[in-house]
Amino acid sequence: MMKTLGLIGGMSWESTVTYYQIINNTIKEEIGGLHSAKIILYSVDFAEIEECQANGEWEKSADILSKAAQNLENSGADFIVICTNTMHKVVPQIQKKISIPIIHIADTTAEELKRKNVRKVALLGTKYTMTQDFYKERIKSRGIDVIIPNEVDIELVNNIIYNELCMGNINDESRKQYLRIIEQLKNEGAEGVILGCTEIGLLIKQDDTSLPVFDTTQIHAYVSALKSLNR
Repeated sequence: MMKTLGLIGGMSWESTVTYYQIINNTIKEEIGGLHSAKIILYSVDFAEIEECQANGEWEKSADILSKAAQNLENSGADFIVICTNTMHKVVPQIQKKISIPIIHIADTTAEELKRKNVRKVALLGTKYTMTQDFYKERIKSRGIDVIIPNEVDIELVNNIIYNELCMGNINDESRKQYLRIIEQLKNEGAEGVILGCTEIGLLIKQDDTSLPVFDTTQIHAYVSALKSLNR
């Protein structure tokens, strides 16, 4: 029987829409007919989460997401899917409050990198994801080296995420800046690039660059759909 996915979304809601589409399209492709995914969605107010991030109040954000996860579990979810990269920082706190597993976005991405034999990868995301260890170490633990942009470009990537992509604004000049950074990281030896924020896939596609792109939204949603089918 198909299992139920509990999605914690809204961070931002633009990328949550993509999760819903990918998961349902995967179910349709895998088992056909009129089948669609069994999903329970808890969408948080991103303004509250972003304020916690900016103030370094990670425990407060962990409490908000833990309550969301508990509600999903109590509603019948078999797995938790957190539809964002950055807030996987508080996965350990959330997991302690629930008895069902969390499908970790960095783990699904790392497995795809291994499958493609990538040994050194560039990481783009929020400044928290790029500079802190909660995400990078899960990739590195699979024997994959992770490189990030310089300090100036870290701020540029981060600002575009929060001030444009999370607001639903897609800017050609921002795409050019991202591609410049990707090319620079390619020159530093990157064999692929992780789009380590669920909104970046709205801006950067594989057709934009010769470097293999690993869109965490696409990977995470696809693997989550398969897990709901016990695959």
